[in-house]
Amino acid sequence: MNEEAPMTRRIELHNPPSLMKPVGYSHAAETRGGRVLFLAGQVAKDRDGRVVGKGDLIAQFRQVCENLKTLVTAAGGQLTDVAKLTIYVLDAGEFKRQGTPIGVVYREYFGKHFPAMTLVGVRDLYDAAEGCLIEIDGFACLAE
Repeated sequence: MNEEAPMTRRIELHNPPSLMKPVGYSHAAETRGGRVLFLAGQVAKDRDGRVVGKGDLIAQFRQVCENLKTLVTAAGGQLTDVAKLTIYVLDAGEFKRQGTPIGVVYREYFGKHFPAMTLVGVRDLYDAAEGCLIEIDGFACLAE
């Protein structure tokens, strides 16, 4: 009988020296093996659907990170399994101005793991009328 060894997942981050040095993200993330978990856009809503931190980008970023953690751990992974994040914000300038406190919250959840990331300033979010300022989606590569 031919038994296959369980496939392990691996994420390798690429930051070639011929590109500018990334700060707070990686230029590319390569995944091998494992399962891919696609993360729908998460906003700053708690389990009851209430917006957390209306008008407070930092509080909303924290809630979104908490929601991402809940999704990834429910599938058997951890946030260091995240390979790509896309961050959508209503005010990209405000996100940049709040970079230091956002970085503190980010490190509470992701540590020194910086997957491929994109920040997109948008005119609207589906839940903006309810007070959401940010939405993040992405994908993770989990062990088999």
